[in-house]
Amino acid sequence: MIRETDVFRIGTINKPHGVKGEVSFTFTDDIFDRVDGEYLLLMMDGILVPFFLEEYRFKSDNVALVKLEDIDTAEQARRLTNVAVYFPKKYMDAQEEVTSWEYFTGFRVDDLRHGTLGTITAIDDSTLNVLFVIDDGKGGELLLPAHEEFITGLDKQQRIITVNIPDGLIDL
Repeated sequence: MIRETDVFRIGTINKPHGVKGEVSFTFTDDIFDRVDGEYLLLMMDGILVPFFLEEYRFKSDNVALVKLEDIDTAEQARRLTNVAVYFPKKYMDAQEEVTSWEYFTGFRVDDLRHGTLGTITAIDDSTLNVLFVIDDGKGGELLLPAHEEFITGLDKQQRIITVNIPDGLIDL
């Protein structure tokens, strides 16, 4: 079973395009084009389901027209409308540049002064300032700005982000 901590969200299926099963896909990260990943994962009824890419072409800087294996009709494609799309973290090279905050879901957050803060469970991008939603492991939740200036270290293999949070920000 594929766990949500092993993937990161890269976009959403919009709607069918044409009659042969192609879909319009709005993405926030074009990782599927930069690395050799064989499939995308779609969140179907709360379960991550792999769909193999047959082909795709870019329509704009953040929209691609995608043909998925075994999706051959407009009706089949219509069932994928508004479905979240994820990409497996295992295909990311250690040197691959991270271009989406969603990638960090499941990472442990260690602060230089406060020690381990918890695990990132979600990304809140509903406002201009993107926030890491961190489960502190004690039933509480911490919101931290997802800002490059605060990140002092990144261990992709161990899945740890080291941060240096300004005094007082954690206490808010």
